[in-house]
Amino acid sequence: MSYNIALNFEDGVTRVISCQPGETVLDAAYRAQIKLPMDCSDGVCGTCKGACHQGQFDMGEDYLDEALSDEEAERGLVLTCQMVPASDCVVEIPAPFSLCCTSGDASVSAVVDEVNLISPTAIELKLTAEADIGFLPGQYVNLRIPGTEETRAYSFSSRPGSRQLSFLIRNVPGGLMSSWLVGQARTGDRLILTGPMGVFYLRPPERPVLMLAGGTGLAPFLSMLASLQTTGCQHPVHLVYGVTHDDDLVGLDALERFAASMPFFSFKTVVASDQSAHPRKGYVTAHLEDAPIRDGDVDVYLCGPPPMVEAVLGYFREQGIEPRSFHYEKFTPSRPAAREKVA
Repeated sequence: MSYNIALNFEDGVTRVISCQPGETVLDAAYRAQIKLPMDCSDGVCGTCKGACHQGQFDMGEDYLDEALSDEEAERGLVLTCQMVPASDCVVEIPAPFSLCCTSGDASVSAVVDEVNLISPTAIELKLTAEADIGFLPGQYVNLRIPGTEETRAYSFSSRPGSRQLSFLIRNVPGGLMSSWLVGQARTGDRLILTGPMGVFYLRPPERPVLMLAGGTGLAPFLSMLASLQTTGCQHPVHLVYGVTHDDDLVGLDALERFAASMPFFSFKTVVASDQSAHPRKGYVTAHLEDAPIRDGDVDVYLCGPPPMVEAVLGYFREQGIEPRSFHYEKFTPSRPAAREKVA
């Protein structure tokens, strides 16, 4: 017996697919020629996260808490790569249907222009792509590490619509990509990029926007802000950027330029370390007094390591505030190919 699964996309499109016994929603959608957001398909990355509030299903136990926490599961969130329906279901997909009609896995070659160690913990990589990459501000690509079959996923920090690409990459001691960038990369080297991917991207602003960045999770916001600099915005946009140590603060010149050229944009920085001389210490949740939260009439974008993401989600729950929309992406420093979003 098969089950009917209604996939509700964020642009209002609904598609009904047939799911066979023991088949995951992700596989059933793929069989119906619908490519749902996905990176690892193993319950590791969380890219395929959706929500199901109607129907019975089994999620099993073969997924990481970083991909789907117990609290998220209690709220009805699911991983479509692990969700096996036991009845007809309705699944909310946090992406437009148009994004799920494309392959999303095209490969492009790019040439290394610059590799800059901009802090002890961050690397700026600049590339020139040999073909157009139609990414949305906030999305990422998988970069293949030269001489290996391994890839790492990095968010664009550059403006969409240009072949001049940039990435803000955490310098992980002993990391495969970090070691190649710091020790071997040369101008003119070629990299293979696969993508774009991800459903963490800027939607057209219809209300105030709050951006919360942790560490090199600043990268997608630099791309979003570069896009807003071109399109403009009728609503306030506020960024709170938190790091662990003073040396981790990067991209400040770019943020100052955005603030100077966009009257609707403001930002503040926060350093967690007790040893810091920074005027604002602690975590981002302690410095939201200027945030345009407006009792939930706000779109929130959050990118950072899992503890930060969980802390912010907990903060909003404790405050009893439910933002109009909440888009977030967790990352950790290093993980095997195609299983992780690394900002």
